[in-house]
Amino acid sequence: MLKGTKFITNKPVFYSSVLLTFSGLLLCILFQESALEWFSKTQYLITENLGWFLILTVNFVLIFCLSLAFGKFGHIRLGGENAEPEFSTISWFAMLFSAGMGIGIMFFSIAEPVSHFTKPPRPVSSSIDTARQAMDFTFLHWGLHAWGIYAMVGLALAFFSFNKKLPLTFRSLFYPFLGERIHGWWGHSIDILSVMATLFGLSTSLGFGVQQINAGMNFLFGWPVSAGVQSVLILVITAVATISVVSGLDKGVKILSNANMYMALSLMLMVFLFGPSIYLLKSFIQNTGSYLANFIQISTWNDAYRQSGWQNSWTVFYWAWWIAWSPFVGSFIARISRGRTIKEFVLGVLIVPALLTLLWMTVFGSTALSFVLQGDTTLITAVQTDISTALFVFLQKIPLTPVLSLLAVLLVSFFFITSSDSGSLVVDNITSGGSLKTPALQRVFWAFLQGSIAIVLLLGGGLQALQTAVIIAGLPFAILLVMMCFSLQLGLTEELQGLRKKRRQKQEKSYRDIISELVDEQGGNNA
Repeated sequence: MLKGTKFITNKPVFYSSVLLTFSGLLLCILFQESALEWFSKTQYLITENLGWFLILTVNFVLIFCLSLAFGKFGHIRLGGENAEPEFSTISWFAMLFSAGMGIGIMFFSIAEPVSHFTKPPRPVSSSIDTARQAMDFTFLHWGLHAWGIYAMVGLALAFFSFNKKLPLTFRSLFYPFLGERIHGWWGHSIDILSVMATLFGLSTSLGFGVQQINAGMNFLFGWPVSAGVQSVLILVITAVATISVVSGLDKGVKILSNANMYMALSLMLMVFLFGPSIYLLKSFIQNTGSYLANFIQISTWNDAYRQSGWQNSWTVFYWAWWIAWSPFVGSFIARISRGRTIKEFVLGVLIVPALLTLLWMTVFGSTALSFVLQGDTTLITAVQTDISTALFVFLQKIPLTPVLSLLAVLLVSFFFITSSDSGSLVVDNITSGGSLKTPALQRVFWAFLQGSIAIVLLLGGGLQALQTAVIIAGLPFAILLVMMCFSLQLGLTEELQGLRKKRRQKQEKSYRDIISELVDEQGGNNA
């Protein structure tokens, strides 16, 4: 471990991660013409042959999380029996929401339901059934499964860090299996894989975000839409994000997360009030009921018989995206969740952010589908032409369009900043060996590296490259995710046994004290 005046790093993890990242970027730059073809072939091979594994993994993780919340481990407190939460519940939820879904809900809230309507996952008999199915799968991709992945990783990190006093890095999660070998190359390899998944998962989201910002600027100010403009936007917004990065978790990230939540709620409320409000209230209840009623069927559907290829482009991509994001989001959630019980943690991470996300998808997605069902094809054209423009085409149908569009651009930009600075803190934490106090320049380095990856992927293949990068990053981490569950089970079992032993010893001491007092009292009476 090097603790110099400049960077504080775990040398093998830091330099290996930087070398692998720069090597990948250099290959994309040197072979830009063939990059798109390679991205396309790689995505097909992985999704076609291993998509079933991702679907199985994500379902297993969700079931495991629920079993922890409602099982014998639910009362265990992260940080010990006397630990208290560092952040208020409202701030905690705000940071969960901003870190977990931010840019994605802006990019896909219109585009995804409309895409599923025009190209249904499964054959249906009417346009009404097509719309209902579109919302079912949108809810599947943004609901409990995604937050189950985050909850699992965040819980494991928080437990081994706060309760077992191990570094807040991914190697610590495998201590029950590896023991002291987590401090050698086994541990280094796990942390390197976590860093790569985080960098490429985040860069995918940043790429989506900047495409949407560019589309908004084109709508508002006539800016051209191009990879060059998007690259400049990434550099500018990343530079702004460094202010928050330097401020740290308690100041920059917390303030921006709260601001994001209020801006997002304001935008959603205005669309709700200016849109078909009663229809949306009905839709949210019906969408939620339909999602839960079809939950098992759609979450285990593998497109085995029809083999349309639809699932590889959507569900498999989403599961890989959430898994690739999980090192970042999980680390962030762990750092802000000290003092919560396991039951409070799991249900808090699963239910509240998921409900807010599904409410958002209903307000935007169901309103968009209502326009489509009425015969308006402009949204369908926008999604088919340039998916990043869908939100702004949609806002043209709502009163106060310029105000709402400007708010949307600002919101995507703020989500970009919070994703960038939160991700920088997490990657910096992993590559420093778990140190929570590193030089600001070190965190800024990771912020700009994330932006650079997004730029190269946009120039090397656009949306296709972004999707392929996240699938490649997410697949190997899915294997670690399954191992994490078993490791956490072992750790929690040991913790519970320790707590029960302490309670027995405390009770025995209490009984001895009572007996001693009675004996002393009896002796005094005899005297």
